[in-house]
Amino acid sequence: MAADCGVFVDWSQLGDGSRDATPGKTDYKDLKELKQHARSGYWAKSHAQRAAMYQQLLKALPCRTVTPDAAVYRDIVGNSKSKRNPSTYLLPEFVDGTAVPRYCLKDESVGSAHAVISCVAGQFPDISYCPSLPVMTALLLHWCADEAQCFESISRMLACNEPGRRLLDQTFLAYQSACMTFGDLMHKYCPTAHKLIVATATDVMEVYSDWQRWVLGDLPFNYAARVLDVFLVEGYKVLYRVALAILKFYRKQCVASGSALTKQDSAGVRGDIQVFVQNISKYVTPDKLMDKAFSIRLFSRKEITLLQLANEKSLQQKGITVKQKSSVKRQNVHLAVNADNFSSEIVSAKDIRDIWSWIPERFALCQPQLLFTTSTHGCSLNRFYSHCEGYEPTLMLIKTTEREVCGAFLSTDWEERKRGGNKLSFFGTGECFVFKMKPEMERYEWVIIKHPELANATQPVTEDQAGNSSPLSLEKPATDPSHLSPFLSARHFNLNSRNTSMFMAGNIDSIIIGGGDGNALYIDSELNHGRTERCLTFDNPPLCAESFQIALLEVWGFKDTMST
Repeated sequence: MAADCGVFVDWSQLGDGSRDATPGKTDYKDLKELKQHARSGYWAKSHAQRAAMYQQLLKALPCRTVTPDAAVYRDIVGNSKSKRNPSTYLLPEFVDGTAVPRYCLKDESVGSAHAVISCVAGQFPDISYCPSLPVMTALLLHWCADEAQCFESISRMLACNEPGRRLLDQTFLAYQSACMTFGDLMHKYCPTAHKLIVATATDVMEVYSDWQRWVLGDLPFNYAARVLDVFLVEGYKVLYRVALAILKFYRKQCVASGSALTKQDSAGVRGDIQVFVQNISKYVTPDKLMDKAFSIRLFSRKEITLLQLANEKSLQQKGITVKQKSSVKRQNVHLAVNADNFSSEIVSAKDIRDIWSWIPERFALCQPQLLFTTSTHGCSLNRFYSHCEGYEPTLMLIKTTEREVCGAFLSTDWEERKRGGNKLSFFGTGECFVFKMKPEMERYEWVIIKHPELANATQPVTEDQAGNSSPLSLEKPATDPSHLSPFLSARHFNLNSRNTSMFMAGNIDSIIIGGGDGNALYIDSELNHGRTERCLTFDNPPLCAESFQIALLEVWGFKDTMST
């Protein structure tokens, strides 16, 4: 079959010498070598070799027992070599208006893609949202002998049932939670590029909602083919990597051109990024794009799946499971802080939007709700606890008498402090972070996120219902630092103070945020005086004057306005 591939390709547009190149290796016993060849573009040397590898990889996918194959397509659609009119095969609504990209296909091949997609829609009635299907179909046509083979390839991707593996989003819930997950990964692993988007776009998540289109649709064909090589071997995580790399290069180009300082609406930023991606060959080669993508240290696939599930759960709780009609405000899905309903004595609506762009996306869907303020509730730690207990997470803002502003995002309910009795003990998770707003704005995350090598030779543990500790079941050895999930509480790990597990603590005398040879924030029982210094948890400099007097302290919760 591989020898017959390329019938849909307009070779005059492609101008690719790989058409006649002799196929290379297609039999791999070593997974490491398979990944290395996929990442390096080894299969791009021969069109036939790439076709053979794709069919081999797709055939190896574990799928549902009843998965439509090429014979089903031939029975339904008929002769797969006839020229087809795209208008005869209307694209289903679930592609959300996404057109079939040309990708160096013949004119009549677009009609073939329409026919394949139309048949897929009939055989997979449960698909409700899949805008990447036209792009994936157009790509795979390049290495298929006929439409039926392309249909079978797409069907196997959609019917893949390997636990923990995803290939194509098939619901709006999955698609939107992937956008939220990309936002989480952006501000965690590409902070400088994220800062640029925050500074230039009015709605960060509206920009990030295009992330899949950059990779599957906007990239030139030879770049998209390189992505597909690795995607079929390593899965969905590859798409995140490439999209993150794209924004890293986009930021670099913006800085070089001076456009990084231009403030514009989100549509303008989206358009700028799209133009950059479509013309990416001016700035970076496919090899450099892939090298950058795989140089980014991400969570394991298991950890990203956990983050995705958390975001899906948040959307479900808010009733967001299907695409909203155009008349519904975008804030029903995206980051939003309603300036009309926000009033703080410490920060402006613009400041809170900047902070909202830092927090995990599942919480950023909510509106800020003032829980406690010293100007109203007084300077009492007991009243602080009484107003803040029962809320998770919370955001603390501090304004000093010197007009400096700093704070912390705290992932865990303050009631958790009672587990330690009267003893001051730390709790919380690695999603906590501290920040400063004035005189300059900066965020400081759990240091292990950026330096996982600091967590060495310690084993995560969890408790059973009887309270007994047992090793946490993980894919890799427990000493692997990539498994120090920011979602798990500090008590899940046998980490000493030097291993940066001290997130938050409180008793009747004080509250502490960040520990290990110093505290990021220490506040006394009267909420009047505090200290800040470098701590191992966040590796932060002092957030303001090292010894400060509090002029005002506010604590904000996260009000779910969309499920009511």
